[in-house]
Amino acid sequence: MRKTTFLTLAAAAALLGLSPRDADACTRCVYLGPDGGVIVARSMDWMEDTRSNLYVFPRGMKRDGAAGPGSLAWTSKYGSVGGTIYDVASVDGMNEQGLVANVLYLAESDYGKPDGSKPVLCISLWAQYVLDRFATVAEAVEALRAEPFTIVAPTLPNGSPATGHLAITDPTGDTAVFEYVGGKLVIHHDRKYTVMTNSPTFDRQLAINEYWDEIGGEAMLPGTHRAADRFVRASYFMKSIPDISDEARAIATMFSVIRGVSVPLGIATPGKPNIASTVWRSIIDAKHRTIYFDSATSPTVCWVSLPALDFSEGTPVKKLALSGGETYSGEASAAFKPSEPFRPLSGAE
Repeated sequence: MRKTTFLTLAAAAALLGLSPRDADACTRCVYLGPDGGVIVARSMDWMEDTRSNLYVFPRGMKRDGAAGPGSLAWTSKYGSVGGTIYDVASVDGMNEQGLVANVLYLAESDYGKPDGSKPVLCISLWAQYVLDRFATVAEAVEALRAEPFTIVAPTLPNGSPATGHLAITDPTGDTAVFEYVGGKLVIHHDRKYTVMTNSPTFDRQLAINEYWDEIGGEAMLPGTHRAADRFVRASYFMKSIPDISDEARAIATMFSVIRGVSVPLGIATPGKPNIASTVWRSIIDAKHRTIYFDSATSPTVCWVSLPALDFSEGTPVKKLALSGGETYSGEASAAFKPSEPFRPLSGAE
């Protein structure tokens, strides 16, 4: 029986087109509570310290797409708190309207080439652009489906490609996933999309999970740190947890889910920086506008309440230093210090 089961699973994997390169890291889950609660959890899995920090960005900031001549230009409509990778790209955050944005690695991304017909945006500011400009998922989908810019994805400071897909969720629980495949934007927009990992592309992630739904999680679940396996486990966990009205318990439950699909420290795959240990996790409560940050190397969790921050136009950018071993415990809004904005990774050739 065990041999037959193994062969069945192997055949399914082959049919779904899985391969060793599909073993990418990072996981995202969305909890939709019974009283309008919306909580987004994500893990950041990487081969080394991501030198991440949190920033407070006020309204009215003038920005450009960090892609040289022809860069997209905009002014931030909403204030936000954003988390960085290598302090050169926004990969995580929420704006004052409760819109949550997360960028996860996607090796299959193909953004096409700029042809001069539209403005250019470096991927380092993709999430930040969405947080700056939109209040809801529906608003963002409507604007971005027209593909008003071309994304460029240069190399990260450690030499790895800066390729990813973007997921956003708003306080209603509406969710959308944005991927560039074959040079074209593909949008998956539905409240039911509560789990995302990395490779393969999102449509194939859904197909893999449909297969495992037939088996049933109580019989068996895939247990490796492959993205496809983590997608299946996270989906099972999210379907299994009960409705929770108590906010503190809901946050604790989402911490248990995202920790349950995290990768232990010390695991890495040479040449694949994204197939690696979980270095940090975030839990974002869209209803109560609170961001929780959990470093894998810190014994404490800190959180930032956006209502405690001043996003008024003209107020300074502020930074909560998380890199270099800095740790905080509890509510950390008062620990932000005035700072220059991070210098985004440039896509200029």
